[in-house]
Amino acid sequence: MDSQILVALGLSMLGGLSTSLGALFVVISQTPNLKMLGLLQGFAAGLMLSISFFDLAHNAINSIGFLKGNLWFFAGVIFFALVSHFIPEPTLAPISGAKGKKKDGDERSKDMMKKHRRQVLFSGIITAVGISLHNFPEGMAVFLGSMKGLRVGLNLALAIALHNIPEGVAVALPVYFATQSKWQAFKLATLSGLAEPLGVIIVGYLFPSSLNPEILEGLLGAVGGVMAFLTLHEMLPLAFDYAGQKRAVKAVFFGMAFMSASLYFLARFLPEDMSL
Repeated sequence: MDSQILVALGLSMLGGLSTSLGALFVVISQTPNLKMLGLLQGFAAGLMLSISFFDLAHNAINSIGFLKGNLWFFAGVIFFALVSHFIPEPTLAPISGAKGKKKDGDERSKDMMKKHRRQVLFSGIITAVGISLHNFPEGMAVFLGSMKGLRVGLNLALAIALHNIPEGVAVALPVYFATQSKWQAFKLATLSGLAEPLGVIIVGYLFPSSLNPEILEGLLGAVGGVMAFLTLHEMLPLAFDYAGQKRAVKAVFFGMAFMSASLYFLARFLPEDMSL
């Protein structure tokens, strides 16, 4: 396998397996701290916005011109908007209410509880499928970033990894409630994250390693559009819901500052065009 694909595969594994970290929140504690998850989501949103506008879109505009750079960027926005329309991002559903009901020995009540658990399990499976389909283009983004340079791929992998932690919770929480099995919850969340490295493998064989530099810059501009849409459409609303608007906004700017600093230091110690 090409070394470039191997590097991208390793970076995507970081993002994909971070869903397992989210599942650990559920395995360790039945009631995850949603406020902390919201702050983490806001921080990840700041990372994504910084990468999208200050790195990917900025470099595309400088390399291929203002018009072409913007066309590629908004092509990425439209592409992921269509993905989100047909495969909406699942969210954490409040499911703890039914668990606190006392058993009264009534058969009808037991049947209702069984039905409720089946419904919750089904929602968890649908959530896992939806997140898997969402992770596929994220794997594509990591691969294209790695083609540009290790620095770009590393930044994208870090931001996506932080974004995937709440997704692991979204899969594991309903599965654990329905099955009472920590292993099943952890396993399904982990499998949903593996779609990201799978995306790298498939896309790695679709794109030649010696891609035209102008097309590569355009594709990275489109990745910037994908990341921007994902952030504004899905990540920020979740951060506002879980952590509150004021705290989430502070987390966003902290994430942007952190990524700007990392871009500066990585540019000094890890050249953008470093060969893979």
